[in-house]
Order: sequence, then C-alpha cells, then structure tokens
Amino acid sequence: MKPNLQFATYAAKMRQHIIDGTDLEVDARFVDMLARRGSTILDIGCGHGSAVNGLRARGHAAFGIDPTREVLGVAFDNFDSDWFRELGVEGLSPERLARVGIPDTYDVVLMAGNVAAFLSGDALRHAFAQVSAVLKPGGIFVVGTSSHSRGGPHDQDDARGRTGLRLMHRFSDWHLGQYSPDSAWSVSVYTAPGESTRSEIPDGIFVLK
Repeated sequence: MKPNLQFATYAAKMRQHIIDGTDLEVDARFVDMLARRGSTILDIGCGHGSAVNGLRARGHAAFGIDPTREVLGVAFDNFDSDWFRELGVEGLSPERLARVGIPDTYDVVLMAGNVAAFLSGDALRHAFAQVSAVLKPGGIFVVGTSSHSRGGPHDQDDARGRTGLRLMHRFSDWHLGQYSPDSAWSVSVYTAPGESTRSEIPDGIFVLK
C-alpha cells in the first residue's frame, strides 16, 4: 500500500517532538488524575503513543489502537509495540479487542487529539455505542477535541443518545479550565452506568490529622 504523505509528514513531526522532549503527556496526566490506581485504559486513536506510555509509567495497564500505520509506527519505534494495535474505532468491540490480544473491557477510554473531528455523525454515534460496550460499570470516557468542528460537544452529547453514558464534567482544556460556548477546545468526561470505578479511599488527597 502506498504511504499517505500527509500521515507520513505528521509522523515525522511527532518523532521530532519526542526527540526534542516536547511534553506530549498532558492528556495522560488528566486521565491519571481521574482513574483508580492500576486502571485498565484504552486510548482510541493513540497515534504516536505518548499518552499510553505516560499512563503505563503511572502504573496503569494502558493500550492504544490506531488505524494509521505511518503514525502508529512512531509508537512502535519509541515504546513497547505490544501496547499497541492497528485498529480503528469502527472495529471496536469486546470480541475484536479479545481477538487482537488486548483486554476487552476498560475502566477508562480516552479519545483525544481531534479523533472525533474525523468521524461522521453516524460514525461518532457508533463510536459512543462501542465505547459503552467496552466500558466497565461506572467506567469513564474522556473525549478531547476542538469545540466548534465536527465531533465537538454538541455532536458528542447527541451521539451518547441511548448509550446510558452521562456527562459528568466538561472543561476548556486538560488543565480543568472552565468551559463556555466560546471555548475553542473541550474535554468532556462521560461516565457509564453502574458503581464507580474510582477508589473509595483518598486518592491524590493528603489527609492531615
């Protein structure tokens, strides 16, 4: 198959960012803040793999899927290739994940980097339904994307439809900025029905007596 020059250019840029030490783990830190210690986490559209690596470094069992071979090659070159699979969101299901040798259910699912903007309305609704199928009861779905492009907050809230996912928080960035209709970026946190997967004991909180 002939390489896609656009993807190849993007992959080269991300390789250089990793070489330069650019901070590419802001989404990983956000997810780590929300997740129970040792969570099982899936990054949809993981690309260069830095979020998966960052979550692994923080003790989570993180895996990434991406349909773009050129970009996924960056993850293979820089991190453990066993953490990643060449798979698009349209193929996401517990059965398919099991067939490719990674967990079939997750405490947290991440979809960042404008992945949602590349999906049609029907594809986004399908993605939400598929994510709902692989989330454990009380699990968390985090979507980071541009607010005013296709796949933004309005489309996401429409896509969750009958999935049972509930919007818990929405921020304007990965640093918990307050979201408004004018915000250029959005980070939406949805939760699945069921008992929360978050810890019932203090986690990330110092209790002084």
